Order: sequence, then structure tokens, then C-alpha cells
Amino acid sequence: MRPESFEFLQAYLNNPSPTGFEKEGQKLWLEYLKPYIDEYFVDTYGTVVGVINPKAKYKVVIEAHADEISYFVNYITKEGYLYLRRNGGSDPLVAPSKRVNIFGEKGIVKAIFGWPAIHVRKVEQDKAPTIETVFLDCGASSAEEVAEMGVHVGSVVTFEDEMTVLNDKFYVGRALDNRVGGFMIAEVARMLKENKKKLPFGLYIVNAVQEEIGLRGAEMVAHRINPDVAIITDVTHDSQSPMYEKKTAGDISCGKGPVITYGPAVQNNLRDLIIDTAKKAEIPFQRAAATRATGTDTDAFAYSGSGVASALISLPLKYMHTTVETVHKDDVESVTQLIYETLLRIEDGHDFRYFV
Repeated sequence: MRPESFEFLQAYLNNPSPTGFEKEGQKLWLEYLKPYIDEYFVDTYGTVVGVINPKAKYKVVIEAHADEISYFVNYITKEGYLYLRRNGGSDPLVAPSKRVNIFGEKGIVKAIFGWPAIHVRKVEQDKAPTIETVFLDCGASSAEEVAEMGVHVGSVVTFEDEMTVLNDKFYVGRALDNRVGGFMIAEVARMLKENKKKLPFGLYIVNAVQEEIGLRGAEMVAHRINPDVAIITDVTHDSQSPMYEKKTAGDISCGKGPVITYGPAVQNNLRDLIIDTAKKAEIPFQRAAATRATGTDTDAFAYSGSGVASALISLPLKYMHTTVETVHKDDVESVTQLIYETLLRIEDGHDFRYFV
């Protein structure tokens, strides 16, 4: 990865972008993207779309989502402790002893997830932490002191953890789900510009908000763009580490390439074009099967309007919805390359229907 790209990836991953509060991360992403696009727009809830060839009638989307799981302050005790509710699929099991940032009216307030010491617990009776039992300590001794710090019910909370590199092979951190996707589609735009590739269609590079609470940003922007084709990138579970059951999770591994999904929302001809592209470009890939839905923004695009030819290219990831989400460097490069190569094979007016 070129140094400038790595610097952007690091800054983008480290910048908090909780669901519903993605603004600062979106501004960062857009600044990186601007040199490679013709124009852009931002919708009411913060989805950002960079456009190449905006006057073209035929429209192709490449999309990722920008938001990360987080918490809201829900209740403040008279002693100054904070109880929470989840914003997205946050896992209370990983919370105890973690450091967090609370976004208050006066700026960021540092806090920690407290937990009773092993000495005072009946360990044999221990239960897993839940949203009802985890709590924050921001160093206050009363509800009034918490208020003076600018923290109130509704203040959003994110983990403090930042990106690291593991064994020179893996990127590790919080919110790789799915800001690494935003990074990859921005890199596709850069490659098109720097390689002087002229596309015969309009390309919409979409970084959508509010995926973690039900694909909401993608729903909104799909109706606005009304595309003909959508290629979505998100993360999927690496199933090689302990406690995974391959019979249900599939056999997916970090380092073995992009994951191409089969399922009702995935348009078969578009998916087959992607597979053929991977083979011709000698990009290793893996396969996965979805059930009724992919659980990604693919579903929102596929079923919008009169139906959009949509496909999903996933990045294998370890430890989803923790503060140590982990992806392989090679997979990041391969997913980026596969999206890029696929775009070069889509024609103006490309008809993906199964028969006419």
C-alpha cells in the first residue's frame, strides 16, 4: 500500500463515526475522494456520494457503509455512574475494562467501563456482562458533576481503541466494519483517475450512513440515485479462529481473497461477471451463501425502485463487533482490485436480465 493511502486508512479508522453521527468521518473521506471525482452530494442524513460522469444515463454504484457501532448514555445514577443502551450491534461482553470517549456538549469526556474485582465476586456464579449490567465511570461522584462535564442522556459513546498492524500482515482496530470498505471504494476511484480509465457510464461512489441499525442510509440513497447496477462491499466472518462452526458459518479465511456471495438478493449475472473477472485477473476468491438476506446494504439496493442488479464482494474479518476487528492486508488489496477490474468490464447499458 502506498504511504498516502495508509495514512488515510489510519486516520479514517481512528476517527469516530457512530451510527447517526458520521459527519466528521464523512468529511474526512470526502476530502480524500475529491481529487478523483467530478462532483459529489451529501444527503439529509449524511450519506456522501462522489460521482464520475454525472451526466451519463446508465448508473453504477460501488458502496460501503461509514458508521460504527456505539452506545448512548441512557441513565445517570445519583452517584455519577452511567448506564447505556446500544446504538447498533454493540457487544456488552467485550466492554468491561475498556476505555471510551463520550461525546458531550463541551467536547470529549474520557470514561471507562468499570467491573467489580475478582476478589469480591463469587466467580462460580459469574454471568456474562449484559447491557443492563455494564456501566461507565467518568470520574464523577454525582449526577450533577456528570452534567457539569457536559454529559447527558443521549450522549454517544465510542471505544477509544485505534488501529494497529499485527505481524506485518493484518490491520487491527475498531470500526473496520465497515470503514475499511469506504477506504477500498475510495481507492478504486483513485486507481481509475490515476490510470486514466474512462468509464462509459456514471459511477457513484457511495459511503452510506446508518447500516448498523437496518441499512437505512442505503435505503434512502438508493431511491435518490436510482442506479442500474450496485456493487456492495462489506465485511464477513473469518471462520478459522476457535469457537466457529464451519457447518453453519462456512469456511472463510482471512488471506484467501474476496468473498463472493450467493443469495436471492444477489443478481446472478452480475455475480458471474465478478467471478469471471476474478479468474481472468488471477485474483483469488472465496464463496459464501446467504439465507433470505445478505444482512448488508446489498439488500437495500437490490430491492429498491423496480429492482437493481446488485452483488456483494465481502472482506474476510476476524472478531466482528469487537475493538480488535482484524483483516488481512492482501485481502484489502484484492477486494479493491476486483471492484476496479469489474467496473472496467461493465458496458454502457449493460443488460443483466436473465432473458428477454
